[in-house]
Amino acid sequence: MNAPAAAVWPWIVQIRLAPYSYDWIDNLGRRSPQQLVSLPEPRAGDPFTTAGGRQTGRIVAVDAGSHLTATIMGAFMSYVLDPQADGTTRLLLKVVMQNHRWAAPAASVGDLVMARRQLLNLKRLAEQQQ
Repeated sequence: MNAPAAAVWPWIVQIRLAPYSYDWIDNLGRRSPQQLVSLPEPRAGDPFTTAGGRQTGRIVAVDAGSHLTATIMGAFMSYVLDPQADGTTRLLLKVVMQNHRWAAPAASVGDLVMARRQLLNLKRLAEQQQ
């Protein structure tokens, strides 16, 4: 994304307030905040996100400004910021979940669609702050 890691990280931190994907699905129609809110740095054990007004998931590891890993609904999600030499940032998301024969294909496709929307929203917001 066309923003430095320092501009992207606060939006990763802000996932604790809302999912930033399709709000009408993940957040019961509540719009994810479009402005940064002053939040303390996340710590392992903190709630991961809020969806539909309820806290869900747990943060399992954090390296402030660099990566955040959380667990939600049996999946582990790692957001990794990779600063580039030209001042931009690659934001990587890795999702690992337990394989259930019948559920894995549907969950993978659904998660791909939702994660793509989340990353695009975070990109837009971080670039707008610049």
